[in-house]
Amino acid sequence: MWRGRLSLRRVHVLIQSLIKKPGRSTFLAQVDESASWSVTDHLIARVSDAAEISNYLFIKANSDESDDLPVPDPVQRPGQETQEKPKEPEYAFADGAELSSFFTHMSNL
Repeated sequence: MWRGRLSLRRVHVLIQSLIKKPGRSTFLAQVDESASWSVTDHLIARVSDAAEISNYLFIKANSDESDDLPVPDPVQRPGQETQEKPKEPEYAFADGAELSSFFTHMSNL
């Protein structure tokens, strides 16, 4: 209830207590999207991602029909935008002149 005795320092203290409140703070979730998950939620998502990758690698290593098996997507975290998978870079091999100049430069160091 407002009585006209709320100082700026008191407002600051109240806001800081809302931010540092253990558990899920509605104020902090509005300020920072990544705070909508607790530490436990982030750890569970990491464990889930690791288990999916582990299963994927196991199946790839031990199955003959695993060539068309897609790589599992990680669990979407709050505050992260959906990222498109980067295109595979096209690698070009160095020609003889580039290799020769590289090794000449390295031997002159």
